[in-house]
Amino acid sequence: MITLDNVTLCYRDRPAVHHLSGQFAPGSLTAIVGPNGAGKSTLLGGLMGRIAPSTGRIGLPAGLAGRIAYLPQQADIDRSFPVSVLDVVMLGHWGRLGAWRAGGAAHRTQALEALAAVGLAGVERRAIGELSAGQFQRVLFARLLLQDAPVLLLDEPFNAIDERTTADLLTLLHRWHAEGRTVVAVLHDLAQVRAHFPHTLLLAREPIAWGATTEVLQPQHLQRARLQAEHWEAQAPWCEAPGSAAALPGPRIAA
Repeated sequence: MITLDNVTLCYRDRPAVHHLSGQFAPGSLTAIVGPNGAGKSTLLGGLMGRIAPSTGRIGLPAGLAGRIAYLPQQADIDRSFPVSVLDVVMLGHWGRLGAWRAGGAAHRTQALEALAAVGLAGVERRAIGELSAGQFQRVLFARLLLQDAPVLLLDEPFNAIDERTTADLLTLLHRWHAEGRTVVAVLHDLAQVRAHFPHTLLLAREPIAWGATTEVLQPQHLQRARLQAEHWEAQAPWCEAPGSAAALPGPRIAA
């Protein structure tokens, strides 16, 4: 169980996720949705341990730290760097090998098998800059396969890729779910969320709804999230945490 207790996370010194409480159950498949700027990617950063909560606490089970796999947005990756497809996939061994140990023949074989599993057999020598967006996303999923992590955090995994690639990667995602892994994905396509994700967190800097997807993606919740986004203020004042007299930074809804 990954728990969040009144968590506030800041981005560039301003609150991006505000007073969030809830839990990701073991083996759950959860979509995080919301308007642009709602704090979705910041929340993944908090779950990864890259962003420390300004308030509240994120609780991880014993032994889970360092065993969370993360898929960043493609826009955050410099594909002009001269590195091969195989080199990128081999990074999936990093957690077991460390920074200074080179992978052996067995590790290379596993990387090639991961590439074959995502439909990219035979491209291991190509530079990542030569690949299409869909091909490169397959490479990143192959790297996740090697990480073999119990928890996977995916930031817009199906953005700007073709339908066939999306379908193939969704199949892999469902395989992870069937294996009992916890999968959390930031998504924008609500039809995709309804079709493939049993649980959803609707976020608009503060939580709007969190639970079964059919209950969360109701018109009244989606409208409230839109209204929140329309009235966000860049320089939010301090506010009080629910049930507490402590002053905390948080987004304000303009009158």
